[in-house]
Amino acid sequence: VVAFPFEDIYIDRRHILHTLTKREQKIVFYFALLTASLGIGGIRAIVCPLSAYNLEDCGPKELLSFFNWFYWLINLNSAVVFVSISYIQQSVARNLGFLIPFVSVLMAMITIHMVRGEMIYKPKTDSSLLTTFGVIASALKMCCIRYRYFSGGVTNWLDHAKENYGGQYSETQVESTKSLARLFPLFAFQILYRTCIMQIPSGYYLQTMNSNLNFSGFVLPVAAMNVISIVPLLILVPILECINSCLFSSKDTGYSPTIYIVVGQVSAALSVMVAGFSEIHRKHFPQVEQTLSEEVLLVSSMPCFHLAPQYILLGVAEALVTPSCSLLSFRLVPERIRGISMHFLTLFNGAGCFMGAFFVQTAHAGTQGNWFPHLLHEGKLERFFFFLASLMMVNALGFWTIAHRYNNLNQEYTNEFRGSLPEEKLLKPEKAIKHYDSVLERSPILSPMEKT
Repeated sequence: VVAFPFEDIYIDRRHILHTLTKREQKIVFYFALLTASLGIGGIRAIVCPLSAYNLEDCGPKELLSFFNWFYWLINLNSAVVFVSISYIQQSVARNLGFLIPFVSVLMAMITIHMVRGEMIYKPKTDSSLLTTFGVIASALKMCCIRYRYFSGGVTNWLDHAKENYGGQYSETQVESTKSLARLFPLFAFQILYRTCIMQIPSGYYLQTMNSNLNFSGFVLPVAAMNVISIVPLLILVPILECINSCLFSSKDTGYSPTIYIVVGQVSAALSVMVAGFSEIHRKHFPQVEQTLSEEVLLVSSMPCFHLAPQYILLGVAEALVTPSCSLLSFRLVPERIRGISMHFLTLFNGAGCFMGAFFVQTAHAGTQGNWFPHLLHEGKLERFFFFLASLMMVNALGFWTIAHRYNNLNQEYTNEFRGSLPEEKLLKPEKAIKHYDSVLERSPILSPMEKT
């Protein structure tokens, strides 16, 4: 839809195929942004856990390998997009930059429809998002109504939602919600990290646009600089896979994913700090004229490749953080709510994007355009980067203090409720005993008659 209102669709220079005003074009454009965000949110929340459901019986090492290669393929596709489509949109025709993804998505929908029978996953009936919110609401209600009677009798506030404490939810449902609640600190520490990642289409984009994009007479697309942040991920994933396969046996889990997350967040902080120094360095170059999308801009003569270190550091951060967070979100919760856990991870990542936009708007309004200026050479964008880098470093230290909570990937979810077995275990003795979504070995003392 967005491809058609632009002025580069014409029969000739005097006969444009549409009569939309600039205001109407903006309405169409922002409506398309809204629908695109809804689609992206649904895809990210569903496709990855849907693929990982086939690996429910695999260990942490296999799961980490899956998420590494999953995001490797995604970024390989992104690299192709940023190189090809961004060049077409900037240097050939703007409308083609929208028509090509449209055709690609249409072909993808046709393909998915053809194989839809093999992509259906039906979760258990008591694992809905409404059940999770219901457990939390019931626990809060019981805490308020009967706090005096139950405050000393439970070890966790969510226990108030259990039936034996006056609530209306089973022990299985409550314990599953408790395991999800333990991941909320992990999710919260990803908000500021995602804010740093969002500097690529905001602060880093402005720096690149105001730098010299001419490379031997060829004007590079601004979005092509994103490829520099993707290359480290494409290189690091195979290296990490080789290290894990060579140094660790199949029974070992390798390094804890929390180590990768801490190192990745520190790398993101360093990236934003380097961006601040790059901004100071960029202002020392004389200004030259540069044409982008038929507009003449006055930019710094510094080559855009001087900004490569900050993109590389952010790419290293993505290679370490994103697969590790997905592994923890999928592994540290029972089977019945793994999809919900992945949804919450996507939700908090989206919150980080909103936080990034809030920081930019606040910095622009609070400093009257000094920290985030309209004309980059007249402001102090480096101060914004240094401020964000300091916050990110504190965020990394804060996560490091709680990282020990997520180190044991081989733990079973039976610590709180070993005393009572789920009903389905008694009703289906012919299957492997599942103890609240943790598969346990059968007791060797069972006779053949009991097994049958």
